Amino acid sequence: MNIINELQSLVHNIHLPALLIVGIMTFIAFYFGKSMKYIKLPSIMGFMIIGLILGPSLFDLLDENVQNNFSFITEIALSFVALSIGIELSFASLKKQGISIIIIIIAESFLAFFMVTTGIYLLTGNLPMALIFGAIAPASAPAGTVAVIREYKAKGSLTQALYAVVGFDDGLGIIIFGFASAIAQSLISGANTTAHNNVITLLSKPLLEVGLSIAVGIIMAYIFSLLAKKLKGERDIFILLFSFVLITTGLCSLFHLSLILTNMILGIVLINTQANSLIRKIHNELSYVMPLLFILFFVLAGANLHVSALPAVGIIGVVYIIGRSSGLMGGAWLGAVVGKAETKIRKYLGLGILSQAGVAIGLSLIVKHEFSKLGPEGIKIGTIVITTVTATSIFFEIIGPILTKIGLKKSGEIKD
Repeated sequence: MNIINELQSLVHNIHLPALLIVGIMTFIAFYFGKSMKYIKLPSIMGFMIIGLILGPSLFDLLDENVQNNFSFITEIALSFVALSIGIELSFASLKKQGISIIIIIIAESFLAFFMVTTGIYLLTGNLPMALIFGAIAPASAPAGTVAVIREYKAKGSLTQALYAVVGFDDGLGIIIFGFASAIAQSLISGANTTAHNNVITLLSKPLLEVGLSIAVGIIMAYIFSLLAKKLKGERDIFILLFSFVLITTGLCSLFHLSLILTNMILGIVLINTQANSLIRKIHNELSYVMPLLFILFFVLAGANLHVSALPAVGIIGVVYIIGRSSGLMGGAWLGAVVGKAETKIRKYLGLGILSQAGVAIGLSLIVKHEFSKLGPEGIKIGTIVITTVTATSIFFEIIGPILTKIGLKKSGEIKD
């Protein structure tokens, strides 16, 4: 431990330029990611390990200040992940899967909510806390799933189903969180008229966020389409698209919208309204830029995984992990059975939707902020939630991509 402290002190005494840090972490992560193939793991595991080593858990080269300065990289990467999800969701391909995909999304989200809420309530007897944990459970981290799909060039009905589920369940998760948070705050505040009015106000927030996210995505896609028709070169079209993704993400930050949902809608509108030639050009350019974005994103994600938080998991964290995993996987299987999806989707879809990080941690930060206004009970819930979700995200970010690869391989949609 003393050696680690001395190394951290040495690093802090050397003030490296930001660009040098980015260059170092990209270079090291690139080669370390390639080495993962020798142990049959996705390269993003290597990226996260490098982030963990360079982050506060070891060398602290990527300390909190550096991470905050580089937060825009995370937003850009997530925005392009969301766009790449949307641009895979053509209505024609979704129609082939029928209503089953909708049933799966509803089943896995609500069963995860129910399993976690029930487990935490039986453990603690605290219903508001149980509702909050349950509401955070459906939120997924699509970046890990998409990175594995792209790295192994997965193709097939399971791949299409994964794109749809990890894309749309965030929108449903936001709505579930809004309702559960409102009820939890009402229970803490007391069932009176003021609280009732507060619940109505709180319930309107997630619905408004989802509605505005969809509207902004559609409008930006329409404007982009008009301008893109006047361009012919792939590079010109991508530069235009890059600027639109940044503008869209900036609008999301300005008006507190979901950058994942908004950029996904942008992609969905494009794939379903534009000529195949335009979509092909976008696909070609994305294939060049996404690997770099994945390196930067997952190194920073690894730096955010504080190993020191693991001891804080405790029995609540264990119940949360078990409840969320069984709820998502069981819900995906149940939804696929009810929706009469094909066998490989029933068997393996649940393996590809366990990753959880940014969105969940973001929701837990909202809980900490909002519930701190409700007195000691609210402060207690906020602290427990953010500590537990941050710690369990380490588990889900490690196991999620590995299980995604296993599911895709068993289904026959990747060949290595």
